[in-house]
Amino acid sequence: MFKTVGIGKQSFESIRVNDCFYIDKTMFIKEWWEKNDDVTLISRLRRFGKTLNMDMLNCFF
Repeated sequence: MFKTVGIGKQSFESIRVNDCFYIDKTMFIKEWWEKNDDVTLISRLRRFGKTLNMDMLNCFF
């Protein structure tokens, strides 16, 4: 069965529950965690997945 590409989804939990296609960004969590910074600024282009990354972190922790 083919996975659905979830266009516009901002909920990591929804992507996992509905078995949608997702580019794994868990190395982002590892790199971020190991830096041990007090503040992290995530500035990326529009539609780059910032909200989804933050929701993934929320679900992870």
